[in-house]
Amino acid sequence: MKNLSDLMQQAQKMQADMQKAQEQLADAEIHGEAGAGLVSVIMTGRHDVKRVTIDPAVMSEDKEVLEDLLAAAVNDAVRKVEAHNQEAMSGLAAGLNLPPGFKMPF
Repeated sequence: MKNLSDLMQQAQKMQADMQKAQEQLADAEIHGEAGAGLVSVIMTGRHDVKRVTIDPAVMSEDKEVLEDLLAAAVNDAVRKVEAHNQEAMSGLAAGLNLPPGFKMPF
């Protein structure tokens, strides 16, 4: 029975650690950009866009160019958020011996 008790305590600690890590990731701010920084986006770990910055030099471009740069900056931020979250959570999941390709629900 002692092993079961230890296992339950370990599971509860892991769950608390996972929740804390998810909260920290949600608060992270990730910077995405396009056009060599002419358009930049700050996005949280929850994929909420907090800020968009557009260099005044881009304002003279066609509307389609600005839209493409904005989309590219958002996509860059999304990819960086995903990579950041995956890297941070992989450390917590390292000892779980999960099957290859298993995705955690976050």
